[in-house]
Amino acid sequence: MPPSPAPPRRFALGDFPLAAGGILPAAWLDYRVYGTLAEDRSNLVLYPSSYGAWPEDIDWVVGPILDPERWCVVLVSQFGNGRSTSPSNSGAGLVAGSWPVDHRDNVAAQRRLLEEVFQVGAPALIYGWSMGAQQAYHWAVLEPERTRRICCVCGTARTTAHNRVFLLSLRQALTADPHWDGRCFRGVPEQGLRTFALIYASWAASQPFYRRGAHRQLGYASVEAYVEQAWLPAYRRHDPHDLLAMLDVWLANDVAAAAGISAADAPGDGAADGDPEATSQGDPDADLAAALGRIRARTAVIAGRHDLYFTPDDCQAEAALIRGAHFEVLESDLGHRAGNPRDAPAEQRQLRAAVDRLCTD
Repeated sequence: MPPSPAPPRRFALGDFPLAAGGILPAAWLDYRVYGTLAEDRSNLVLYPSSYGAWPEDIDWVVGPILDPERWCVVLVSQFGNGRSTSPSNSGAGLVAGSWPVDHRDNVAAQRRLLEEVFQVGAPALIYGWSMGAQQAYHWAVLEPERTRRICCVCGTARTTAHNRVFLLSLRQALTADPHWDGRCFRGVPEQGLRTFALIYASWAASQPFYRRGAHRQLGYASVEAYVEQAWLPAYRRHDPHDLLAMLDVWLANDVAAAAGISAADAPGDGAADGDPEATSQGDPDADLAAALGRIRARTAVIAGRHDLYFTPDDCQAEAALIRGAHFEVLESDLGHRAGNPRDAPAEQRQLRAAVDRLCTD
């Protein structure tokens, strides 16, 4: 838990122009602050939220992993999570059934927050898990001069084809509910939410987690009880339009597209090594290599050994495209949740050590 309560704060953005076009009217960011900003403003850590996470779900990181005696931690809710501007709390709903926001917008809004509220142009560190890691990658690619360090935990800079299958299954689960009319929900999609929770429970944890009966160790009599009592409430509390909004942002996650780099005009594998003669011919991921080659930040990439969303191979392949990036694996059977180890001290210690190493000048 954080060392002291951090009250919610709201940063008004006004009518916020979206990168893909259009306006998010009267937009705002919800954020929390832990620790004290140094006089020279050199110790601010930006901590963007993950999928479905509210600040009280992930603020436990302050203390075990991010030391509030050293850092001023700014935990910011991404657009669409129900706390910052979202379909559920504003006039900015889904457009033709989709959310028109992407990570470029999260980064632009967060940049304004840091500059206008904290007078910080370049945070000391951007620390993110899952969709928070996606935002950290976008910061490093879109704002290379402003991004000093990133710690990307169980997340990738581009959503892989396999990960898309998971996300599309979640979206299909919700929108197959009879309360969905093609543009919005006309009631609570109870059937869709139950399927959604089942899919999430099968992907977020790992096969070894279930094999050792971890759900029983947590006090659940069966897998069915685990889903019903632990997973379903976690998503039932959200407006389903917000769940779709965050899925749409995750589906669109791609730093190359965000930076306007296409495979046709990207350099090839040599880009990360500074080879101007390298070409994209025969390399379908040359655009990603070019985008990640822009990163100047000191970078730590941390994967979960049994993460089914963001596999160690996928995370390591991206880390190899970033100059000087450090890659390591969390040896944990918690699956994707190894990167958010609220009740796992060994994983906490490894993440704390990774942050300390990254931030040792």
